[in-house]
Amino acid sequence: MGGHITCAAEVQMPSLLNETSGLMAFVRTVEAGSFSAAARGLDTTPSAVSKSVARLERKIGVRLFLRSTRALTLTQDGQIFFERVAPLLRDLDSSDEVIRSEVAPSGRLRISLPSELAPLLLPRLFASFAADYPNLHLDIGLTDRFVDLIREDYDVALRAGNPAQGDLMVRHLAELPMAIVASPAFVKTWGNPTTAEALAALPFARYALGGVTQPLRLADGTSFTPSGRVDCDSGAALIQAALGGLGAAYLLRCLVAKELEAGTLVALAPGIAFPRLHFNALHAFGRTVPLRVMLFCDFMTREAKVIEAI
Repeated sequence: MGGHITCAAEVQMPSLLNETSGLMAFVRTVEAGSFSAAARGLDTTPSAVSKSVARLERKIGVRLFLRSTRALTLTQDGQIFFERVAPLLRDLDSSDEVIRSEVAPSGRLRISLPSELAPLLLPRLFASFAADYPNLHLDIGLTDRFVDLIREDYDVALRAGNPAQGDLMVRHLAELPMAIVASPAFVKTWGNPTTAEALAALPFARYALGGVTQPLRLADGTSFTPSGRVDCDSGAALIQAALGGLGAAYLLRCLVAKELEAGTLVALAPGIAFPRLHFNALHAFGRTVPLRVMLFCDFMTREAKVIEAI
């Protein structure tokens, strides 16, 4: 089926050069989820969007959507076609901005940030970056999940870790240090471990996603699944559990820097090395990166180094 859609797209490419409106209607419908929502974004009517998509389907000889009175469902061929066409339209849409690089950036910059790093990133983003580029409209979403940049129409996402991101472009920003912390009362009861075996024997406030406890990995490649009676799916909850003496917590060091400085949390296992977490900026623009995205990534590279040093 994948080969079928590729052949259809290649055979019909000359005529598709005259189908910009249909391609845009199709991509916006996928991103928005309905003809009505796409029409609002394109400043037209749902009927016009539907007709443009139908004309495109006739051109390539493939059904892109399954239509019913209650739902609009992307077909498998439609998904393949979307993944091929959407990045091309994004590149085309941003080409003039790349050429006019001497012009101050303007328009919307939609950013996805990890919620737990937001308190560290947003103050400088608002005070410095937003002030330097007053013609930019910042649209910021805070979430710890890995957003679909194309389908959800994000320009750039900042993410810690190593997600499978397909064909997205990745710009490395920093390597963030990790730490295991606990309350002074916890350390008084359990002691401060000096070996990996002693560390694994401690009760933890555990990081769990979808009910699955995440393993704790050491720099030497070994790992263990911590035990404990508190499971959390966010760093903020893990910090509170550690402050309450309910267990040790494995976190980005920058998230607990103030608590470590104040002494309300103590760093455990000083002789054991932990891996650093990759911190990256991801976008779907290929080689034609809009100026607004380039400037944001440059800014975040500098700010991430500050967080890395905390």
